[in-house]
Amino acid sequence: MIKEQLQERIRASREYFERSTRPLTEEHSGFAPKEGMMTAAQQVAHAAQTVEWFVNGAFNPAGFDLDFEKATGETMQVTSLAAAREWMARAYDKALAAVASKDEADLLAPLPENPIFGPAPRWTALWSIEEHSAHHRGSLAVYVRMLGAVPPMPYMDVP
Repeated sequence: MIKEQLQERIRASREYFERSTRPLTEEHSGFAPKEGMMTAAQQVAHAAQTVEWFVNGAFNPAGFDLDFEKATGETMQVTSLAAAREWMARAYDKALAAVASKDEADLLAPLPENPIFGPAPRWTALWSIEEHSAHHRGSLAVYVRMLGAVPPMPYMDVP
């Protein structure tokens, strides 16, 4: 039951992210609302990286990689929205494959000791993919508005 729910939430998260950021094109890759903020490409790259981070942290016996400076350095190098979207597609594919490869006992097993989730089952980290991606699709919706477009409703195509 948990496995199917996780797969559905991950698929929905992907669909909502893709739909709500659709107005952003490659020409918007370098757009940031103000200096010092992530560009559109970096926002998508960060969201993709974090999908992978949740999956890796949930199933790696060593737990979550807390070297956020290194992670930020990687995403700040991304300059292409197309490349960031490809990363996001791969990250969601990996997340779905990871869940598909686990049984309920794996998903209910405790996370390695960590300061993020505390003592909790592994599935909680995977559930967080949806929350984190929603946070960034919301930020990117503001970018879309600042670029003079209207972000689509994330939950369904509206004619």
